[in-house]
Amino acid sequence: MLATLSARRAAALLPPLGDHGPAYAALADGVRLLIADGRIPVGTRLPSERELTTALGVSRTTVTRAYGVLKDSGYLTARHGSGSVARLPHAASTSDALLGPQAGEGPAGAGDVVDLTCAAPVAPPGVTAAYEHAVAQLPCHLGDIGYYPSGLPELRRAIAERYAARGLPTDPEQVIVTGGALSALAIVLGALVSPGDRVLTESPSYPNALAALRRAGARLHGADIDQSGWATASLGDAVRQLRPSAAYLMPDWHNPTGLLMSDDQRAELAARLRAARTTAVVDETTAELAVDEPWTERMPLPFAAHLPGAVTVGSASKTFWGGLRIGWVRAPHDRVAELLHSRLTLDLGSPVVDQLALAHLMADHDAVVAARREQLAASRAALVAGLAAHLPSWRFRVPAGGLSLWCELPRPASSALVRSASTQGVRLAAGPLFAPEGGLERFVRLPFTRSPEQLGEATERLARAWQETPAGRRTTRPAAPALVT
Repeated sequence: MLATLSARRAAALLPPLGDHGPAYAALADGVRLLIADGRIPVGTRLPSERELTTALGVSRTTVTRAYGVLKDSGYLTARHGSGSVARLPHAASTSDALLGPQAGEGPAGAGDVVDLTCAAPVAPPGVTAAYEHAVAQLPCHLGDIGYYPSGLPELRRAIAERYAARGLPTDPEQVIVTGGALSALAIVLGALVSPGDRVLTESPSYPNALAALRRAGARLHGADIDQSGWATASLGDAVRQLRPSAAYLMPDWHNPTGLLMSDDQRAELAARLRAARTTAVVDETTAELAVDEPWTERMPLPFAAHLPGAVTVGSASKTFWGGLRIGWVRAPHDRVAELLHSRLTLDLGSPVVDQLALAHLMADHDAVVAARREQLAASRAALVAGLAAHLPSWRFRVPAGGLSLWCELPRPASSALVRSASTQGVRLAAGPLFAPEGGLERFVRLPFTRSPEQLGEATERLARAWQETPAGRRTTRPAAPALVT
């Protein structure tokens, strides 16, 4: 089933057609920009020519010619029985792109490369001591075979206690320890998603998770979120229309936008998912990364507190350290057996030393998180200051937590910017990588996980790169402040 864009919604999204040049060309430009930005997701059925004519108050010829231009340029396709459907001429080029750390030197004369493709912080204090403790404890486990498919009991207990502290009572038996969040997601998808299943995701969303969903054979449907957050009513409408088998969500310091879903929004969306019998797969990788008050004192309840059937994925990589290749799944009791069976098709357990080290770190959770919060606050401030000084036309909201800024560019040139930035010694992830169905060329993610000094240097280089980025097609949107608070 295709998602449908109503004529009324299309009229609200489109910029004024103006009186310079043919109206059909302005209309085609407006629709093309909405598709490139992802505000009209690829695969969405557009209003009929008659409906859009009425909604815009223009002639039928204007709409007919605009749709013709869009079809000729590859932004619309005609499907029998479905009308005109949004597409991108080269959407497949980023569909399987993955994010990960990159090695190598920058161009000559550019100094060290600042790699902003990976939103992962350095290790906090205490990691060395945690491994020393783990090695000291290791002899206690050498009399066993070393396979723990569900995880070490002491780590499962620590994870369950952390959920309880966040307001979600959890038995250790509900926890399966994995080799990281993506490993956890692969286990969940292996158990819950079959090829051809519809899966709802936010747009934008985490590229590696999108790739995992595609590899599982899921048919992805993106639901727009913007700088103001989740439109739970439209998300609910998408659930009702599509009735997806699963929904992949990041309600806590969403990657890449840094948004936080409120308790009321969680309750409303949970009710819609429950009514549609859609399983929520909730990624809480960044859930512990509140930076500002009041969220440092009290976060919204975990999504599973509103929807007990939700399956939750977590990880040590963002709160603690990426070198701790430990993640986990928290699931309802009646799902654990099938998830464990799925896990056994991938591996037989996670490294014992890493599990022991993480259990030790979690015993000092509050101190570790406080150190991480201080580091992120300083780096975020440096990035915000650098952008304000060197790239004042870029728009963004400063998130109260998470790891990155989701920056809106003055024009849809994200992929071109990535190429320009590489010549200045900065590696970036283009907006389309985060799009489930294409688009998002107007956006770029900037993590604030590097040092303040590196981020200050990065913004200076990005300013030079932006000057060199081809102008492409400009928007009709009026100028706005660089910073949306």
